[in-house]
Amino acid sequence: MDMVMKLGTENPVVIFSKTCCGISHAISTLIRGFGANPMVHELDELPNGHEIEKALMALGCNPSVPAVFIGKEFVGGSNEVMSLNIRGKLKPLLMKGNAIWV
Repeated sequence: MDMVMKLGTENPVVIFSKTCCGISHAISTLIRGFGANPMVHELDELPNGHEIEKALMALGCNPSVPAVFIGKEFVGGSNEVMSLNIRGKLKPLLMKGNAIWV
């Protein structure tokens, strides 16, 4: 869990993903559409990806990816990110997390 929290605070936006996950790609594209440049950790390409995946599931991510951190805070998975976007709260959160400055 400590590794996940450490990685989750390395950048204003951090996404834990898998290369074969279309939803992860869609979330990354959505966030990039606001002008943010997320750090994406592809779990299936990391030697300790399985351990990170277990830690994400312990945080409540089910499925484990995508898992999104914004402004050093764990936001959640695709449902939470899409809900924020629909309610008009994703952009302000990205601004508050210093991921975008518009």
